[in-house]
Amino acid sequence: MRLDCASALEAHPLDRVEALRLAYGDATPEAVLEATLCAFPDQVAMVSSFGAEAAVLLKMIADLDRDLPVLMIDSAMLFEETLEYQRTLAAHLGLRNVRILRPNPADLARIDPDDTLHQRDPDTCCGVRKVLPLDRALRPWPVSISGRKRFQASSRAALEIFEREGERLKVNPLAHWGAQDLRAYMDVHELPRHPLVAKGFRSIGCQPCTTPVKEGEDDRAGRWRGTEKIECGIHFGADGRILRVAS
Repeated sequence: MRLDCASALEAHPLDRVEALRLAYGDATPEAVLEATLCAFPDQVAMVSSFGAEAAVLLKMIADLDRDLPVLMIDSAMLFEETLEYQRTLAAHLGLRNVRILRPNPADLARIDPDDTLHQRDPDTCCGVRKVLPLDRALRPWPVSISGRKRFQASSRAALEIFEREGERLKVNPLAHWGAQDLRAYMDVHELPRHPLVAKGFRSIGCQPCTTPVKEGEDDRAGRWRGTEKIECGIHFGADGRILRVAS
């Protein structure tokens, strides 16, 4: 079943979400993306870390609309390899609307003046460096596309392709894909790999809070290792809502 764009646009946004769930619950990621752009024209942005598997979804986006806004959060603590990979991959795919989001200098001066907050309070560090910049940037776009997958961690095992977060809609086209699907797609399309993957990093965040992953561990086991923290907060908090810090 394909979504009728003309009919969809006459429906309430929440009704469109239900229609998408019914029609595209088992669809290919490409079909999910196409339907999302059809149902919500000019209301969609993609959020990408330009991390270990980001090339897959970015390639699918590039095939549909190279001018779609692609938002990347530069927390000012990323690996230099990630910044270089972003430039390489964006050029390779011909992405024309990559927007780099950075923390507000005033927020950093007030909350993390010596760049050590990640050692004392990683939740607040992620809040000021990631959550606030993304929250501000996403205001023009009520629909966002995410590259999260169910296999990445036990906390994502029940991830839906279309999920509501208050008044917002988040779309996870690759939710049901596994590691083999991703590798196969990257091989077929000869996509550049993030240079840290070869060094054992399977989920790549900020440099101080990311370590290589051992065989048999969740892909995200190297994030905030040794703590109970499992998400940075840009997706959801412990209560299921987006985390907030004082702005």
